[in-house]
Parts: sequence; structure tokens; C-alpha cells
Amino acid sequence: MADARLSEAVAGVAREAGALAMARWQTDFARWEKVPGSPVCEVDLDIDAMLRARLTALLPDAGWLSEETADSAERLTRDRVWVVDPIDGTRDYIRGRPGWAVSIALVEHGQPLLAVLDAPARGEAWRAGAGTGATLNGVAIRAGDRAIFPGSRVPTDALPKVDRDLVAVEKPNSIALRMAMVADDRADLVATLRWGNEWDIAAAALIAAEAGAATSDAFGAQLTFNKPDPRAFGVIVSTQGIHAAAVERLHDRAEAIVAEGR
Repeated sequence: MADARLSEAVAGVAREAGALAMARWQTDFARWEKVPGSPVCEVDLDIDAMLRARLTALLPDAGWLSEETADSAERLTRDRVWVVDPIDGTRDYIRGRPGWAVSIALVEHGQPLLAVLDAPARGEAWRAGAGTGATLNGVAIRAGDRAIFPGSRVPTDALPKVDRDLVAVEKPNSIALRMAMVADDRADLVATLRWGNEWDIAAAALIAAEAGAATSDAFGAQLTFNKPDPRAFGVIVSTQGIHAAAVERLHDRAEAIVAEGR
């Protein structure tokens, strides 16, 4: 169970980071692509440095895994590790859209212990602690109880023909915020079929699970964190009642993508 004082301190750090990001949002700042299709901006790097300083001060013995810091195998020797995305949804941040968040998780022995998502452009602050539930702006949240797969709400820009029995809803660029939408019963299903990084999903996975949602990789296996290769193939977050159906619906597509080595 997460320590309440530590949770409060982390939430304060996330608010500070969110305020720094908001102060420069929709202004002129340097931005580029790390690799084609993977944008980054100078604000990402500034927030990353700020978070590392503040969070390391809270737990000097914890390891560090962040999208904007070169990875080090040293983190694998630590029982607890900060898993951070300074701006999840950088594409929306750069475009002046609100679908981005500061994402912070503390992982212990492979599982998230506490989590914070701070999305100031949306007026949303999400928190969760292992065994203590999840909140949005201080109010307890709960995933929905949908048990019928057709008609499930999915945050997406467009549905492929094979999934037209689902219902598209608002899609923030941040995968963490899309996962949190399931926790708050604004969506029933979020699914990806690609290799993704732990820092994208660690905080939101705990928020969703503590709100009663089901979480897994694309094949239905348990998500674990601080692995030597800090990635997972896909993520499925859904109401408990449709999770098995979601895994079944996506299984052949996931198998085909992995077989092709994509």
C-alpha cells in the first residue's frame, strides 16, 4: 500500500510540472522528431529534468525510467523505480490541443504502487494508490459495468470496418488519458496493437485497475513494469465484463502483427 504522505508529495510535484507545462503551452518553443513520427519538444526535456530532481529528492534510492532520459540497467537493481513521461501526448501539446498529461508512477517489484496524471489543460488530476482506489480531482471514480461488447465506447478518431459495432468517443492524444477515461466511465475500452513503452501506461494502468477496470497486454497477460526491455506489446483496458471479448476480438490481429515483426 502506498504511503499517504508520499502520495501527497508526488501529487504536488505533478501539479508543479503541470503548471510549468501550462505556462509554455501554446507558445513558441523548440520541437523536433527523435525519430520519424516521434515528436519531442524542449518543454519535455525541461519537465523531465525537474521531475527527476524532485522525485529523486523524495526517494533517493529509487531507480529512474523516463521517456526523455537515456535508459540505464542500473534501475533493474532497485526495488522501487519512478516510471515517468513528462508530457504524455506530446503531439497534442505541440499542436496546442489539451489531450496531454504529466504521468508519474512509482513501481515496486514490477507493479505500480502509486500513480498521478496531471492534465491541467483539461482541468483533470488523477491519482491512485495500490489498494486505496482511484480519484479524479479528489472524487472517487469507478469504471463502468458494461458486459456486452458491441456498443462499447472507444476513444478513437475512426473505427476500422471490422469494429463498426463499437462507438467512437473523444480521443486525447495521450494514451494515459484514454486509459483513464475507462477508469472514469467515459469509455469502455482502450486497446493498442503495437509495441509500447512502460512510461506511457504505468500510471494509467494503476488508475484504471484501482477504479475496477481490467488491464492487460494485447494478449490478455498481466502488465509488469521495470523489465529489462521496458516495453509491452499492446494494452487493453476495459470494463471487467468485456475484457475477455476484447482479447478474443483482437487476438488474431495481434498474432499477425507480432509474426510480421512489427
